[in-house]
Amino acid sequence: MTEGMTEESPREGRRETTQVAVEGVCVAGDGVSLAVRDYGGDGPTVLLLHGAGRTLADWEPVAPLLAVRHRVVAMDLRAHGRSGDGTRPWTFETATGDAAAVLDSYGTAMADAVVVGHSMGGMVAALCLERGARAAVNLDGHGMGRPEQYVGLDAGYVTQRLAEARKFADEAGGRPFPAEALAGVLGYQASMAGQLGIAYALLEAGVRRSLGETPDGQLFLRPGRERAREAQEAMAGLDLFALYRRITRPLLIARALRPNPPVPGVPPWFDALMAAYTEGLRRDLDELARTQERVTVAGVDATHAMLLERPAEIAALVTRFVAASA
Repeated sequence: MTEGMTEESPREGRRETTQVAVEGVCVAGDGVSLAVRDYGGDGPTVLLLHGAGRTLADWEPVAPLLAVRHRVVAMDLRAHGRSGDGTRPWTFETATGDAAAVLDSYGTAMADAVVVGHSMGGMVAALCLERGARAAVNLDGHGMGRPEQYVGLDAGYVTQRLAEARKFADEAGGRPFPAEALAGVLGYQASMAGQLGIAYALLEAGVRRSLGETPDGQLFLRPGRERAREAQEAMAGLDLFALYRRITRPLLIARALRPNPPVPGVPPWFDALMAAYTEGLRRDLDELARTQERVTVAGVDATHAMLLERPAEIAALVTRFVAASA
């Protein structure tokens, strides 16, 4: 860890409410720099992970609320935000190793931490249970699932559509754009903020933290194209429900109850596909909650952007779970 924590270290005494989060850097096992934001606090250690193509800035509305009762650190996943890319492909194994490295830098063993992730970060958090995490929270991190989860649709049709959706995501991930187009990117974020009823500044901060630059002076939103494709492949290859059925430590899974706003450029069949998946996911999570005693499932009245829409609700949900899993 390369920077001091705050004016008063949480290791020395109780954190004052006036303290400000501190940016820092931890080093992964292969030497990659991992950007972190330390919110201080006392109590059980909570490590916060963001989603694919996002950054630790997404946790800004939630983390200070958690720091009232927890020791809180957020990180930029490898190849995202201000963290390095490294030479390894992006895999879940590497991501969980990076999470362990950050915790170690703060003097916390994985066995003493609760890992909380949103979207792809939620998948990483769940996998940290197999790395020995005390407990984990997956906030709407379900990926695209499996064909049999798409209620009412033929599995062959779903397989075809999922391949098309992944191709669309691959083409969009890390796509370069001229510097003058940044205003349009930020304009889209402003539109999304209006639809979701959240502060534009939160989305702008995430975009600016994600900006990378190509050798010819164009911009892109990290991760770059290669790492973005690798992350998509990792998510497509992960059988989450097989993981859920074999875990032996407490896991909270939160599901968004409202559909996402329309996304420009997605094919016309996409919304119907996602509606079928949402129904299958509800069915399978309800069954999971009935059959797996270590798994708790909760619904959140929000879209996938629940961290930004319902920060107090998310903080309360996590706080109750951490206390119950002690």
